Amino acid sequence: MLGGMNVATAPDAAVAVRWIAAFEALKGTVVLLAASGVLTFVHHDLHALAARLMAHAHLNPAAHYPGVWLAAIDQLQNTRVLWLALGALAYASLRFAEAWGLFFRKTWAELLAAGSGALYVPFEVAELVRHPGALSAALLLANLAVVAIMLRALWRRRAAGAL
Repeated sequence: MLGGMNVATAPDAAVAVRWIAAFEALKGTVVLLAASGVLTFVHHDLHALAARLMAHAHLNPAAHYPGVWLAAIDQLQNTRVLWLALGALAYASLRFAEAWGLFFRKTWAELLAAGSGALYVPFEVAELVRHPGALSAALLLANLAVVAIMLRALWRRRAAGAL
């Protein structure tokens, strides 16, 4: 307790964490929307491209070898689409769970946010070194801010004896 207020749930910390929760939910939503659009586009586009190539080469898609090639492309595409869809669903589910946990100030969500944010830092530093620019710098700074806010929330929780 600090001045009659629980340190782990101070208003400034709660607001910052809830903004991060909203951002995590937005990331999950964007991934689902992007994946559904990409999956729809890629699935239909690759089949259509293969059919156009066959028509350009004057191949009959109903003939044995062109049909086998088209079936193989469809099978490969279906497998890739399935894995891409499962990956997008898993990532979005993790982001939504993290957002829910952060919104309700769950310790596990703060740990998850700090850890997952920290995982991206080396990649963002490497990107900034390879391609210096305002966007790379802004993404790195934003991610460092998220990690710092989560670590601060966890530190406050521990100081209050809530961890």
